[in-house]
Amino acid sequence: MVAFLVVLGLFVTGVLVGGTTGAVLLGVLIIGAVALLATTWRVLSPAQRTLRVVVLLVLAFIALELVLKIPTR
Repeated sequence: MVAFLVVLGLFVTGVLVGGTTGAVLLGVLIIGAVALLATTWRVLSPAQRTLRVVVLLVLAFIALELVLKIPTR
C-alpha cells in the first residue's frame, strides 16, 4: 500500500508541478519502473511485459510533454 501511495504521489506531483521539475519526478518514477521490470522480466508473461512497456512509454511521453510544454487542449 505504501509503494502505491508513493507512486501515486510522484505521478500527481510531477504532473501538477509541470516543467522540468515535474519531468524529473516522472523520471524517478520511470527509473523505478524500469528497475522493477528488469527484475521481474523473466517471470512475466508476454502480455504482462507488453503492458508494462506501454506504461513506461506513456510515462516517458508525459515527461517529455512536460519539458516541451506541448499543448494538450
